[in-house]
Amino acid sequence: MRALAKMTWVEVKLFLREPITVIFTLALPLMVLYVLGGVFGNEVETGGGMVVYGGHGPTDFYTPAYVALAVAGVALIGVPTHMVEYREIGVLKRLRASAVRRRDVLLSQLLVSLLVATAGAALLVGAAFAFTDVTAPDAIAGFLGAYLLGALSIAALGLLLGTVLPTARAAQSVGLLLWFMFMFLSGAGPPPEVLPDSLRTVSDWLPLTPIVQLLQEPWLAGGWAGRQALIAAAIALLCVLAAWRAYRWE
Repeated sequence: MRALAKMTWVEVKLFLREPITVIFTLALPLMVLYVLGGVFGNEVETGGGMVVYGGHGPTDFYTPAYVALAVAGVALIGVPTHMVEYREIGVLKRLRASAVRRRDVLLSQLLVSLLVATAGAALLVGAAFAFTDVTAPDAIAGFLGAYLLGALSIAALGLLLGTVLPTARAAQSVGLLLWFMFMFLSGAGPPPEVLPDSLRTVSDWLPLTPIVQLLQEPWLAGGWAGRQALIAAAIALLCVLAAWRAYRWE
């Protein structure tokens, strides 16, 4: 346990030295949320014959969505790139020679993803309360539970990408592509109500979409999105099992 804690702490410091991870986890979600808050405010849209943002204020709608994006930044860009780079330059091979177990390598990356993502999410939520007129979650305990499950699910997806992608450049490219796709189609970009039917179908199949909805439900309505929670749990379990089977040291 002490070795795992030491490895995790070292990995956290290494991650924070990666500019792309820092930008997409700590900086970009915060900047976009601030811009959206300044442009749209937090007044409920009532005109035009269409209910958008689920009948909530734009800032309230987007804040939990951008928490999910902060998680995705480190999980889908930082973790896969880091893991593949370790395999390319022989770090994993040396860890194996030092009797480090596969379980500890995967678990340390999972913990790093959760820790860095939580820092980014806390910064985002704190800034939202400081600089926008966002309202507090209707169910704080429910939101924290949804965050933990959602963050674990996306972190597990990042582990899987880190075990199956062939090169660090490919891992970074795939991670960036997924991040922007999730941003525009999973509820953190245009309101789902204004998307064409074809794009809404794509959105329904993206793994971040149920995570965004899982986070929004306790924040906006004080409830618990049971179906989305089951989907998030299934994603986490299947990705961890697949990553375990696909893992290779070199």
